[in-house]
Amino acid sequence: MRNFFYCILILSMLSGFNMIFAEEMKTFPLWPDGAPGALGTEAKDIPTLTEFALPEDKACGTALLICPGGGYGHVAIDHEGYQIARWMNSLGVSAWVLDYRHATKGYHHPIPLADAQAAMRYIRSNAEKYHIKTEQIGIIGFSAGGHLASSVGTHFEPQMIAPDDPAAKISSRPDYMILGYPVISMENGITHGGSRRNLLGPEPKPELVQLMSNEKQITPKTPPTFLFHSTDDKVVLVQNSLLFYQGLVENNIPAEMHIFQNGGHGYGLGRADKAPGTCLWPQACETWMRTRKLIP
Repeated sequence: MRNFFYCILILSMLSGFNMIFAEEMKTFPLWPDGAPGALGTEAKDIPTLTEFALPEDKACGTALLICPGGGYGHVAIDHEGYQIARWMNSLGVSAWVLDYRHATKGYHHPIPLADAQAAMRYIRSNAEKYHIKTEQIGIIGFSAGGHLASSVGTHFEPQMIAPDDPAAKISSRPDYMILGYPVISMENGITHGGSRRNLLGPEPKPELVQLMSNEKQITPKTPPTFLFHSTDDKVVLVQNSLLFYQGLVENNIPAEMHIFQNGGHGYGLGRADKAPGTCLWPQACETWMRTRKLIP
């Protein structure tokens, strides 16, 4: 019952912060001069960022890039995007929601990664404008968005940009990661088939599968990570998070993981009706962020 009331509290907070911070919500093209690799000039060819930036008197100096899920075939922009941004605003964290290019729009690897890296560079290059500390810029991703977020955290060298581009000097490495029921591996038997097909194509080469199986790309430079997942997730198997966590531990990366017995998949901030335990991950994440001195 206590978990249920925590879910209700989160939902009521979100509705309130929606009113408080609605004026700060602004959507703009990620690539103002045109996205590299664009297949056209329609709206589907223009990735965007939606900004939830806080004024100086409310900002704690931490920022977060949000990558909603959708199997690399759509973007769950509300419950894994805007709602997350408003929750982060309540903690003093400025946030940006990324609407990246994906398969339904005709785009495959490395385009989503290029978009996410560009978003990280945008936030870091504008740190002073947004009252952000350059060493406190993180990334969060859900489901396939979790694969994208973990790709940014494990594939930041080299960047998906021309080496002679001045922007290449700005690091796209996140300082921390939060991964919710993430797709991590591209290996058969572990991966989410739709995400793999949409990102890599129907018959990807083995070396590409290896490259984008992010549990195999962890190094000592991988950022500290908070993970959560559900044992009964039938869409994205819990083994994805388990393998990533194991790799983090083996590389001495600070990591925390929460596995719920029930919850299924795609529950955003929590599922009060059928799996109220999942509503506890935001609370645990706040504690983790506070321990890492990312929020006061």
